[in-house]
Amino acid sequence: MGNRLSKIYTRTGDKGTTGLGDGSRINKDHPRMQCIGAIDEVNCHIGLLICEMSDDDALRPLMLELQHDLFDLGGELAVPGYTLITDERISALEAQLDELNETLPALKNFILPGGSKAAAQCHMARVVCRRAERLMVTLANDSDINTAGLIYLNRLSDLLFVCARILARKDGGQEVLWNRPR
Repeated sequence: MGNRLSKIYTRTGDKGTTGLGDGSRINKDHPRMQCIGAIDEVNCHIGLLICEMSDDDALRPLMLELQHDLFDLGGELAVPGYTLITDERISALEAQLDELNETLPALKNFILPGGSKAAAQCHMARVVCRRAERLMVTLANDSDINTAGLIYLNRLSDLLFVCARILARKDGGQEVLWNRPR
């Protein structure tokens, strides 16, 4: 593959529009771009989380895989009609979620973000993922999208919640439980 970006600035977006992969141009504040931006933010938060993990952390390969999925999803949205996220990928994500959740005790309380820096960062990725999901719902109201991407974001936020629980308990740590009658 040749160089994808020979020049970083193009000046084509100076008037508030951006180009999609199909050659069309849309406003930078279009719901499609809002959604792509939020997906990119989730990816960045997962990148920060990976920086908190050791090379031998069992969750590290999963987080790297999720980053690739998120890049695929953003690319899918940048090229209307293009599909990269499939039902099979959702099934694989659900299987990973089930496997990880089996290692945890049943939830009896609400959990606050925290417990460790890595757990808090994972919660941050989770809430931005939820925002991306909401933005994708908005996009779907007016545009044809691959609904598998929407389902993927829903499962991903659940997976990130479970991973945050695991990370909070790592090395003898604890989850931070919500204490209503304080």
